Amino acid sequence: MNKKSNTKSLLWLLILTVIAGYIAFPKRLTIDTNFFSKKIQFEINKQAIDFYFWGKHIYKDFELKKGLDIQGGMQVVLRAKMDEIALEDRETALESAREIISRRVDLYGISEPTIQAARLEDDYRLIVELPGVEDPQQALELVGRTAELEFRLERELSEEELAEATQSANFLDLYFVSTGLTGQQLKKAQLQFDQQTAKPQIILEFNDEGRDLFAEITKNNIDKILAIFIDAYPVVTPSISSAILDGRAVMTGDFTVEEAKNLAIQLNAGALPVNIEVLEQKNIGASLGDESVQKSINAGLIGLSLVILFMILYYGWLGVISSIALLIYAILTIALYKIIGVVLTLPGIAGLILTIGMAVDANILIFERMKEEQRAGRSYAESMELGFGRAWDTVKDANLASIVSALVLINPLNFSFLNTSGLIKGFGVTFLLGSLLSMFTGVTVTRILVRQLVPIIKAKEFKS
Repeated sequence: MNKKSNTKSLLWLLILTVIAGYIAFPKRLTIDTNFFSKKIQFEINKQAIDFYFWGKHIYKDFELKKGLDIQGGMQVVLRAKMDEIALEDRETALESAREIISRRVDLYGISEPTIQAARLEDDYRLIVELPGVEDPQQALELVGRTAELEFRLERELSEEELAEATQSANFLDLYFVSTGLTGQQLKKAQLQFDQQTAKPQIILEFNDEGRDLFAEITKNNIDKILAIFIDAYPVVTPSISSAILDGRAVMTGDFTVEEAKNLAIQLNAGALPVNIEVLEQKNIGASLGDESVQKSINAGLIGLSLVILFMILYYGWLGVISSIALLIYAILTIALYKIIGVVLTLPGIAGLILTIGMAVDANILIFERMKEEQRAGRSYAESMELGFGRAWDTVKDANLASIVSALVLINPLNFSFLNTSGLIKGFGVTFLLGSLLSMFTGVTVTRILVRQLVPIIKAKEFKS
């Protein structure tokens, strides 16, 4: 690669590092220092990205998200009672219950909740982790309720009533009226595809009582909106196009397949009478998490310092360059966590610390290969290029094994015979990201720095 290309690559690397450094930098940092026996204190506040683009609000504060074991909060284990649910509908009922609880905690404002469904023979459970919960009793009531589904009709309002409804906090209650049709009369909601257009649609099936009530509602309210509410929240507001007398309704619209699937799950949450029983409640304090985080950070800093010291003492200037690449790796890692919203747990921090040592593995392989090429009589410049090229296969294979191991821990397809623990998944996520980034910094970043800096440091070896 020529000198111009090297300089261009270095420039792009610097731009990337500066951007990542801004993202990785703490939102607020207070510094106390003594300067000429005078105490100086100043605070750095990083502003969030906050602007409008074509009418869309763009906001990102780039904060590290903390898991339950660090931030504190509450863990609840729930049992879904399936006595009244048909065997073939129980998996759907469990997923429906998980979905409705997920929506509840989102509306409650809990940051990064974890809600997992688990089954052991005939025992159906939900494990709910709620970080940062300030009112455990309120949260417990929130997740422990059975979903309430009801159908409400559009109400014709006068101008005065409409003005009052617009200003009212109970706008939806004023705009819709109850029909008496609830989830108790809805047998099932399921996703199907229109045979002519192949578009997704929702099929609603009612029991005998629901069939008669639904027929009366649709016959007398054609072209009106019949909204479906779950937990007093409107999830969909379709209009009645014709009278439906057989108890089987088809809901169409501009749904994507994923939207239609999620809507069917939500409706089933209110249609299937899944009673929830609280088996276990555990409140977790944040003080233990803070202490563990501080110890983990100290361990990480000590490990990073020892790795840097070893590389510099053993490889000299190449070790200095490798250490710079390692610092860039740390900056990119923290920035990536903030960008994609990785929830940091204590096992996740352990995965991060582990990848610090792995990040220099590639450099050691490359530098040792360079020494071999030099012993074979090649020039420094030739040894450098061959070292990077011939060490790549080993680096790739080693990191590929790490990536496969991380994917097994994460279990993205939720196989029942693999791990389902959220804490282990947290370790797997940081381990996976660390493995991918270490390949980039260990090979690409180090190569850019070595090509640009080593000819300056070792000018004599590059005169030829």
